Amino acid sequence: MPDAIEKVSIIVSKGSLEGVYPGLIMANGARAEGIEANLFFTFFGLDVIHKERHDHIKLATVGNPGLHFATLLGGLPGVSSVMTTYMARKMEKLDIPPIPEFVEMIADTGAALYACKASVDLFGLDKGDFIPQVCDIITVGEFYEKAAGGEIIFT
Repeated sequence: MPDAIEKVSIIVSKGSLEGVYPGLIMANGARAEGIEANLFFTFFGLDVIHKERHDHIKLATVGNPGLHFATLLGGLPGVSSVMTTYMARKMEKLDIPPIPEFVEMIADTGAALYACKASVDLFGLDKGDFIPQVCDIITVGEFYEKAAGGEIIFT
């Protein structure tokens, strides 16, 4: 019988609705099962923890095969906003909270949130740009130290 998972470290690298929620749902599920969870936000995933951006994450409508409509249609003005609103309503009916509330809830359960130092430097950000739940800005090496002995999930 395999050993039970005791720790997960989740890398969130995308800044779109469908890129963010899988990692948040995995972290929330881990915490609900008593599993230690670390979230490492890198590249556009930093938007999830950015004070001014975390409330404005949209569904990617251009080149998203899961939407089952032409890329050209997804690029029309307003389509991303309409589809984001549609998805938000569907998720609300399932009691899936909006991203800022979900992140705060996950942090309140004891999950650790980290920003990737290389990405923070790349985008010219600092700790003051992030929500208060962010524990620290860490390097990839420091992330691996925190992930040691657990599973790594890349979303």
